[in-house]
Amino acid sequence: LTYAWIFNEYPTFVHQDSRRFVSQETGNLYIAKVDTSDAGNYTCVVTNTVTNTKVLGPPTPLVLRNDGVMGEYEPKIEVQFPETVPSAKGTTVKLECFALGK
Repeated sequence: LTYAWIFNEYPTFVHQDSRRFVSQETGNLYIAKVDTSDAGNYTCVVTNTVTNTKVLGPPTPLVLRNDGVMGEYEPKIEVQFPETVPSAKGTTVKLECFALGK
């Protein structure tokens, strides 16, 4: 399976950059330092690479609050590394680790 996200409507996909990341492990979309241009509807697209079929989830709205209040999150590191990661010599291994909080 591969994961991607549509922003507002097809064919505008979320492109990964220094603020946006799509986990190919969980399908989650992470956005750092959200700003007004990020407000809108996000739809997850899951693709079966064997059959090349796609399934779209329901749109999820991202709405910015105007009152300046932000949810409080205690800082934590999200790590779910397996005990060992087998890999072939010369291949690229990607480990996902996220720092969350305010």
